[in-house]
Amino acid sequence: MDYYQGVVLDYLRADKAIFVNPECCIQINDGPSPDHGGTHWYCDAVAVDLRNETVFLCEVTYAVGSAKLVKRLREWGQNWGEVRAALIRDCKVNGDWLVRPWLFVPEKSIAPLVAKLKLIKGIDELPVYQPRITSLESVQPWRYHSWGHQDKNTDRPDSVPAEMRV
Repeated sequence: MDYYQGVVLDYLRADKAIFVNPECCIQINDGPSPDHGGTHWYCDAVAVDLRNETVFLCEVTYAVGSAKLVKRLREWGQNWGEVRAALIRDCKVNGDWLVRPWLFVPEKSIAPLVAKLKLIKGIDELPVYQPRITSLESVQPWRYHSWGHQDKNTDRPDSVPAEMRV
């Protein structure tokens, strides 16, 4: 785990209605070991938002260009039905709840990332999910109340498109 993952995990945990499973393995094929079970990804964190009945697949990066992040999101898009089925099977999430990626990236990376995200389609060439984006700068511990925040001041309207804020 890198430094910013810890900062993001602390940020997520500060909302009392969000429960977090860090380094969660999303394993497409059911089996005892992901290393021998085929397609799988280690998600930086799976966050279950009980208030909004949403499961977030959280990814954290401060890499310039976000190429690895975009590759992962494209792979998830191509396997979205299986990703959701794995979460239901292995994490016991409610199958009726919304599942979305939640991306934590440097603010200067948001605009180029949004442009790349618009190109990601599922196997039927339609968008399969609407990711949420939060800048890494906005999750610094001095920017929110650690005893119970609810994202009031962290999703920056000037850099994140409205549909990707909440």
